[in-house]
Amino acid sequence: MRIMGLDYGDRKIGVAVSDMFGWTAQGLEVIERRREGIEFERITALVREHDVAEIVVGLPKNMDGTVGFRGDICMEFADKLKEILNLPVHLWDERLTTVSAERTLIEANVSRKKRKQVIDKMAASLILQNYLDSKSIK
Repeated sequence: MRIMGLDYGDRKIGVAVSDMFGWTAQGLEVIERRREGIEFERITALVREHDVAEIVVGLPKNMDGTVGFRGDICMEFADKLKEILNLPVHLWDERLTTVSAERTLIEANVSRKKRKQVIDKMAASLILQNYLDSKSIK
């Protein structure tokens, strides 16, 4: 069984999945939110396709650790996922993951145009990898 990581945004959702052992995260795709509800249809299909047992949703926190407006939206999204999929859905602090993903892509000399296409997927991978790493420490 795999774990799915999601970087939830207004227009795009980055998706990553773990390997079967839950050791590594790989970016899967970016879901474009062009119409209402399409994200849930696509996530449901990916959950079935990849035999996902649980989901980790990035929770954007303020630098002081509080949850703001964006965090509230992500928590609502996570609750709806839980309801639709009937799977465990965890919230994971995603502070600076997009910044880290962008920095990595810049250092790898990826063009601005290509960065825009993969940044959300990479951020989802970082969220998921951080979650997986925290579980292996215990």
